[in-house]
Amino acid sequence: MGVMNKFMNFIGIQEEEEITEREHVTEHAEEHETNPVEQRKNKGNIVSIHSAKQVRVILNEPKSYEDTQEIADHLRSRRPVVVNLHLVRPDQATRIVDFLSGTVYALNGSISKIGPNIFLCTPDTVEIHGSISEILNNEG
Repeated sequence: MGVMNKFMNFIGIQEEEEITEREHVTEHAEEHETNPVEQRKNKGNIVSIHSAKQVRVILNEPKSYEDTQEIADHLRSRRPVVVNLHLVRPDQATRIVDFLSGTVYALNGSISKIGPNIFLCTPDTVEIHGSISEILNNEG
């Protein structure tokens, strides 16, 4: 008998017979809810292949420093973001990279340069392997 049931019985709101009947009904319902096959599945380390959520990569081309907050929000939501900085001035691009570097650091993520003025920012749930070498063009 629960503490609440004892209290209600003590002050006379509820009869003891009602309490025991209610407890018997809940016990029988709990017995029928789980079958042995379900119990075995819950005890093991079985992971469904289809349970993994799809990862969505966000592509973003900020036009100004103010657009950086949107990129940080995606990172906080654990979505990797590819940032193309071709549309901003070089001084703004530096500020954006500095802000995003601080954001990924705070989230235990990482930032990698994947091309000229293109960066990949990832949260801690995404791991980056390998690197892309930068090809210098001396033709001009």
